[in-house]
Amino acid sequence: MPETYLSDRDLAARWGVHHLTPRRWQRTDPTFPRSIKLTPGCCRWRLSEIEAWETAKAQTAA
Repeated sequence: MPETYLSDRDLAARWGVHHLTPRRWQRTDPTFPRSIKLTPGCCRWRLSEIEAWETAKAQTAA
């Protein structure tokens, strides 16, 4: 199955935050998944890594 990639705007819509927030989290939270540069000027996050990060965050919050 092909990998699914999300933009910063996709992540912002997913969590209800500003579109620059995922980039800030990437700089400040060492557990936040790193984006991947697909082409010049095009960075995306792997959906599988985002889902794993969300799961880990939910487990530590419980």
